Amino acid sequence: MIGLLQRVQSAGISIAGQGIADIGPGLLVLVGVQRGDTEQEAARLLERLLGYRVFPDAVGKMNLAISDTGGELLLVPQFTLAADTRKGMRPSFTPAAAPADGARLFEQLVTLAEQRYGRVACGEFGADMQVALVNDGPVTFWLEAAPRRSG
Repeated sequence: MIGLLQRVQSAGISIAGQGIADIGPGLLVLVGVQRGDTEQEAARLLERLLGYRVFPDAVGKMNLAISDTGGELLLVPQFTLAADTRKGMRPSFTPAAAPADGARLFEQLVTLAEQRYGRVACGEFGADMQVALVNDGPVTFWLEAAPRRSG
């Protein structure tokens, strides 16, 4: 499972011109679900999102996590993060989870986030969303919680 996190001053999502989610300072996280991801990857990604130190401390060093600052969390499903772009001029979406699996695991991530953190908003899986944000820094990180491979 992939999380492209951005530290934001504000962010919001609209669908067909209607606002469905807005946050103030915190993290906007674009979430991609890959084939083979399970509930374990969702839990691990959330653990990393809540603990990843991307907010400045009193001396301006990135030492604080969202759980330290009380910021808000906006989770946005984005299957294109799982694309294979290594060759050609068109992405392959073979690495992405099937839509039903992607929706289930994204909802699992949202539910876990609401249970563990509470200050959570989210986008709508499969919808044509317009996402607006004011990136703070800019600060953007790619996090991945990959399934354990046997062998």
